[in-house]
Amino acid sequence: MNKYISLLLILVTLLVHSLPLQAQRHRDRQIIRAFPALGATASQIRGDELRGFNKWGITAGVGAAISLSNNGLWQMSLETDFSQRGAFNNTNDPYSIFGFTLNYVDIPLTVHFTDPWGGLTIGLGLQYSRLVQQAHGQIFYNKDYFIPDSSDMSFLKNDICAAIDMRFPIWKGLTFNIRYQHSLFPIKRNWNFTEYYSAAEGDFHTWSNNCYNSSISIRLLYLFGDDPSIKYRNKKTSKNKNNRKR
Repeated sequence: MNKYISLLLILVTLLVHSLPLQAQRHRDRQIIRAFPALGATASQIRGDELRGFNKWGITAGVGAAISLSNNGLWQMSLETDFSQRGAFNNTNDPYSIFGFTLNYVDIPLTVHFTDPWGGLTIGLGLQYSRLVQQAHGQIFYNKDYFIPDSSDMSFLKNDICAAIDMRFPIWKGLTFNIRYQHSLFPIKRNWNFTEYYSAAEGDFHTWSNNCYNSSISIRLLYLFGDDPSIKYRNKKTSKNKNNRKR
């Protein structure tokens, strides 16, 4: 895992040092804005026969937003993040505990559109995630429905997700961000489950599911530099005022 953290730090250093130069080179054509991000994740694994985003973790990283239009309303962002996902279910019963953590390095690529009047930014994109640490924690589930097979806790290393992103301006470059992500392909195939013993039939029943990551991230971003969409809104407001005077 240490080598992935080192790689993440190298990418962060290169990104921070290169962005001011790129912004200076392209100031007449496009704006590149760097941003750090820090927040929390609430996640579940769809297919584990549990419900609810009960697994909490952290997420942190850096990114860059590039204007795709002169008015700055269309943007594209690229990030490198560390995120914790997984599953958790604790019914306050010592014999019913299900919880583990999956640590990922995420690289999301998102296209955004900013409302020119309200400032709300909505984005859609794809995310590549690399599992850097396997599941750890505890699994002991002995309720009346199923018992997951914990003999094989290996998950696939690669995860491709679809993402929906919303950003709300707070103050200057400080932005509140909500992102929902869901795997497009299974992160674990054919995870076996055993149904609780049926006295009437005198046997256990087993089945298997494919499992997918599903998570909600709540973050704070700080975007450095000028926001061209603000200049666009000010320009539109000024033009409307002039038209009304005429």
